[in-house]
Amino acid sequence: MKPLPFGSLECRILNGRKISVKANLQFEGTLYSNETIEIVKQVNNLNDVQSLEKNLKLNSLVGEGISKTYAKDTIMIDNIDNLAEVLKTELSIKNKDIKISYNKVLAKADVCVKMLYLTEDNRIKLVENTTPIMGFVDIENVTEEDICDMRYRLKNILVKPNSVEEHSVYIEAQIELSARVYQNKEVKVIGDLYSPSQTLLFNQKNVNTMSNKTSVQSMCNIREKMAVPEIGGNQIYDVEVKPLIMERTIANSKVMFQGEVTLKYLYATNQTCGIGVKEMKVPFEHQVEIQGLTQNTNIRTEMEITSQDFVVGTDGMVEAKVDINFLLDVSNTLQINMINEVSLDETRNKEIYSMVIYFVKPGDTLWNIAKKLGSTVSDIVRVNKIEDENKIYPGQQLFVPKYVYTKREITA
Repeated sequence: MKPLPFGSLECRILNGRKISVKANLQFEGTLYSNETIEIVKQVNNLNDVQSLEKNLKLNSLVGEGISKTYAKDTIMIDNIDNLAEVLKTELSIKNKDIKISYNKVLAKADVCVKMLYLTEDNRIKLVENTTPIMGFVDIENVTEEDICDMRYRLKNILVKPNSVEEHSVYIEAQIELSARVYQNKEVKVIGDLYSPSQTLLFNQKNVNTMSNKTSVQSMCNIREKMAVPEIGGNQIYDVEVKPLIMERTIANSKVMFQGEVTLKYLYATNQTCGIGVKEMKVPFEHQVEIQGLTQNTNIRTEMEITSQDFVVGTDGMVEAKVDINFLLDVSNTLQINMINEVSLDETRNKEIYSMVIYFVKPGDTLWNIAKKLGSTVSDIVRVNKIEDENKIYPGQQLFVPKYVYTKREITA
């Protein structure tokens, strides 16, 4: 599930000391269910049954699980700085990696911290820190060949300044690890069947499942020079970077994104507060090539800021360099037509052996002709000396042998 742009945003001040924020959000999501389905693989006690089989490659859910790990670290500030206040703390998770082994999914990542703080002598400083994390999610029967979706979620963040003499701040964050593992599986499915000598009754069930699941990464490099006269030649303390996808289209095996990156500059000023804020938006376009895409392909997209750099020129121009890693989770929805609950219709009248002359109609296949007339594909091919059973044409004359009804008991 992913949030879409704000429908509306309302802010107001309460009692002169509180801010009330009310926002309407729209979400779009995809629901999945794990279901065990029994299918007919063969019909016993009937030698002349004809079955239309397909070998399908799909993704079967092996298992899922949730665990948590912690990032705990002490961020050091300059020894000459006596901390007065932490102004802003921003945490993000980067360099994500997973490994499957021994019924466990091992998750590794870096928790990156940017902290803006005020010193007692009224200076504003920025410090950055990276803390590696590792955690396990237990899932039975997983193998190295399986496909794993791992989600990382930051929760319960604690920022606690230590004593002034220590020149440090303690940071603690809980990271929720949510894993879902899929197996590539090949399944033989009977899509249709009949018997030339008997009438078979059966139900058909349509089932939607997942296939061709894969993960794709693609880097988008944004390079932009912009005039920001408010900053001038002053120092930039920090820049908040927030990318947003406005539109996504699929065409010719390519996913095309249009969006914008919001840049919120925090810079030095000569005003009393010492900090100025300037927000600017940079549009971007990015495309990712993926083979086998269709309009019904399911695509979940995440964006990760891997690097950012901003250089202030003397002419009031700022050169922005932002690298965004697009993480695409791609899968197709496969609809399977399966047979279950096969039984025998004993009310069918006896038929004598005969040969039917049939003229092929548009849309006909040898399977449909054989089933309709009570013959078999192999016998039609043999009698008519057809070289390729997939190549018949409208108006073609075929000799179709039919068979005698015999009464038998069958089981499925």
